[in-house]
Amino acid sequence: MIAHVLGARPNFVKAAPVIAALHDQRVIHTGQHYDERMSEVFFRELGLPEPDVNLGVGSGSHAAQTAAIMVALEKEFIERSPELVMVYGDVNSTIAAALVAAKLHIPVAHVEAGLRSFDLTMPEEVNRRLVDQLSTLLFVTSPEAVGHLAAEGVDVGRVHFVGNPMIDTLLAHLDSFDTEAVRAAHGLPERYIVATLHRPANVDDPQVAAGLVKRLHEIANLADVVMPVHPRGRRVLTEAGLDDHPRVTLLEPLGYVDFVAAVRGAAAAVTDSGGVQEETTILGVPCLTVRPNTERPITITHGTNRLVTPDELVPAVEQALTAPAGEREVPPLWDGKAGPRIARITEGWLDG
Repeated sequence: MIAHVLGARPNFVKAAPVIAALHDQRVIHTGQHYDERMSEVFFRELGLPEPDVNLGVGSGSHAAQTAAIMVALEKEFIERSPELVMVYGDVNSTIAAALVAAKLHIPVAHVEAGLRSFDLTMPEEVNRRLVDQLSTLLFVTSPEAVGHLAAEGVDVGRVHFVGNPMIDTLLAHLDSFDTEAVRAAHGLPERYIVATLHRPANVDDPQVAAGLVKRLHEIANLADVVMPVHPRGRRVLTEAGLDDHPRVTLLEPLGYVDFVAAVRGAAAAVTDSGGVQEETTILGVPCLTVRPNTERPITITHGTNRLVTPDELVPAVEQALTAPAGEREVPPLWDGKAGPRIARITEGWLDG
């Protein structure tokens, strides 16, 4: 039996095509995202089976949340004895599951292995590096990830370049992303920029957040800004006056289909999210990533993504609004078949 451990909404999007392609499995939802809009709605929209168990961990500091997940998962793994624990991405649930499995001598498979920002101030970078060291099967989404793992001493015989399961989900739902329906449901203008900000470096420091709010207001002078506000950072951003501009529309967190439909219809995206960098690469929407680095450089070389500082953000948006769409090359193996590839390799390994 394979145990899939899912904790946050990006995990669900990555896991859906893998779970659909595998058999004899158990889905464990840690409850790391405890807002219904942030988790349960994703299960419904993505056709994921109801979780076999929801640990209901909720929020907390990194240490408190990770520890709570570890305690609950240890009990679950001891009772169920999975042959393999499959983890996704780089959230606290991912590292917690990998640590517990490794100490119980249960092999770990990591989907989205080998991504590196080389920025250890990011908690996600710490998580992904440690998980890769603990994993037996490493499934990578882009070629440079293989090199990162080899440089860290990982046996490349355990590394498999399979493509991107998040893109499987995007392509499978392409006909469902109805921009006009989202516009009508939320009263959005014909032309808008979608914004998402949640990284600690952008939203934890009130001074940094206030600077970004100022830039978002300047962008709103150019075009309407539509922002589904992530629970992380909501208070700091709103206290900095985020919604004080008449052309800034704040939304509650959206489900997967509505969110990607909103991105699909946007003139540009301003984000610090890894997933949005990937989705805009396929959708052809100009993406301005407010970060000094990205663990997804392929979205720059093969997509529409560009890294910007807060000071560069407004002119970069101006350019994105006026520049003609350039030629894009889809990243290799981002073809909608990553889930079946992962399933085939996993089943072969289990049978071996």
